[in-house]
Amino acid sequence: MTRFAASTDVSVEKSRAEIEKLIIRYGATSTAFMNAPGRAMIMFEAQQRRVVFELPLPDIQDKQFDHTPGGRRRLDAGRRIEAWEQACRQRWRALALVIKAKLEAVASGITTFEEEFLAHIMMPDGMTVGNHVRPVVAAWYSGGQMNPLLPPPAKKKSA
Repeated sequence: MTRFAASTDVSVEKSRAEIEKLIIRYGATSTAFMNAPGRAMIMFEAQQRRVVFELPLPDIQDKQFDHTPGGRRRLDAGRRIEAWEQACRQRWRALALVIKAKLEAVASGITTFEEEFLAHIMMPDGMTVGNHVRPVVAAWYSGGQMNPLLPPPAKKKSA
């Protein structure tokens, strides 16, 4: 499967700035961007909610940056860095797309802010709603408690 923006040349900095402009344009009152090895976090407050997105970033030491995509040739240090930077650019473009789509869906009345961002809303304990709910949903599914997607066929009446 081809990844969105797999060959983008849009810089990480430009994508980050685009995200910040987007969330402010759609009503964010506060924003925060943080970086650490292997991840970035984007936080903003809008519609009386604090929203957080954690963006996993690739590790430059990952084996995927050792060889060419076909796996035949080993990459030199320069090409390894280029491949890693490309992977980072791709992830930031994908995040910009996700946030833009969510905000536009809300603005268009397709969904509500809370419905669209629910999994990313931060709770008072610092965890997101998604962090709280994921284990519960997994337990429901593993316990076989879900109804079938389609209801059983209607029984025919005897004449």
